Amino acid sequence: MSGFLALRYEKRDGAAVITLNRPDAVNAFNLRMRDEFWEALTAARDDPDVRGLLVAGAGERGFCAGADLAEFGSSPSQAAARYARWARDLWGALLDLPKPTMAAAHGVCFGSGLEIAALCDLRIVSSDAVFALPEASLGLIPAAGGTQTLPRIIGLPRAMEAALTGRRVSAQEAHRAGFADWVVPRERLLREAEERLRAVASAPPDALALVKRAVNEGADMTLGEGLRLERRLAARLG
Repeated sequence: MSGFLALRYEKRDGAAVITLNRPDAVNAFNLRMRDEFWEALTAARDDPDVRGLLVAGAGERGFCAGADLAEFGSSPSQAAARYARWARDLWGALLDLPKPTMAAAHGVCFGSGLEIAALCDLRIVSSDAVFALPEASLGLIPAAGGTQTLPRIIGLPRAMEAALTGRRVSAQEAHRAGFADWVVPRERLLREAEERLRAVASAPPDALALVKRAVNEGADMTLGEGLRLERRLAARLG
């Protein structure tokens, strides 16, 4: 898709690949990137030829360093900048995409970078990846879903510690905690990410969409409610 400046959007063998593309700023997430991400996400959602979505970061330094603090500094207040940044429910749209999603993270994966990865269904990371939620030290809270997604992935105690301390976590620790599904050498990251995503996305699309819905919606239900949801959704594929 042409016309993007802060990211690249490509289609490769049934996979849509969104590459955050501000390598000089370690792909820090700014307003332009947010708007372009929305357009790319909408394109992937509406394209019947796209069976899965991969999110990656350009450059050698990392996947995403978080929100662009330089852009915050030009705003009348951090609160106003943050509201403008998240007014559109981009993160809800990523979470609700009815196609399998995967983040391929390398190097720095801080703040909203970690949160983007957490909103994806699957996460493959390079062995040099480092994760952190530094928002509290900046007088903010994670506002791209991190306070909600992270406890659901790694459990409440680990998520609370990560959000309160901003401690940096290695790829290996992220894997042990259940955040990273796979850890691979940097040079194999994108190749393995695309291969694994295509393998997942080769299943019937309707089944994948309903599996995602059952898991995501069921996480907020009692066991009985979740089982009833599962039966209703399974009946659709009968």
